[in-house]
Amino acid sequence: MNKGHQSHEAKALRRAYQLMLDHFGHQHWWPGETAFEVCIGAILTQNTNWGNVERAIANLKAAGVLEPKKLFGLTETKLAELIQPAGYFNVKARRLHCFLRVLMKDFGGSLDRLFAGETTAVRDRLLAINGIGPETADSMLLYAGGHARFVIDAYTNRIFQRHCWSARAASYDELQMLCENSL
Repeated sequence: MNKGHQSHEAKALRRAYQLMLDHFGHQHWWPGETAFEVCIGAILTQNTNWGNVERAIANLKAAGVLEPKKLFGLTETKLAELIQPAGYFNVKARRLHCFLRVLMKDFGGSLDRLFAGETTAVRDRLLAINGIGPETADSMLLYAGGHARFVIDAYTNRIFQRHCWSARAASYDELQMLCENSL
């Protein structure tokens, strides 16, 4: 994206953002009750729909384990059984355990400590955890950690192409930079 083209994209994106904000207001989208639930939901929502994640989280709540120490205390087999509605439950149980291991062992189970610091450093910390990629890390940063990040997903890329805000399928980082620099 050259600089002149980027300015056109940025202007169009700002206009669309303002129109949507005026019409819909701030959405406060993520439906988690706690920051920890948001983090768990961000991992569970990988490659599935939100309805399946809600069922998995309901299972964790019904079992009384939706808190760091209790969830970390479960075997991966038991955790996989509880999160089965989210799909890919064995893989996601391993990913959750990786996240929980870092949270419990490096940060004493405190999300405040995990999310403390400059956004780039905290993002790198999250990305170093097996199973947490850019979209999941940015979702956690924004919705659980209070860090200003623009979360990019497959729909973002499609919308940007459809409205000619991006001439091609751009990378996650390119779209994020465009959004964060424009808005």
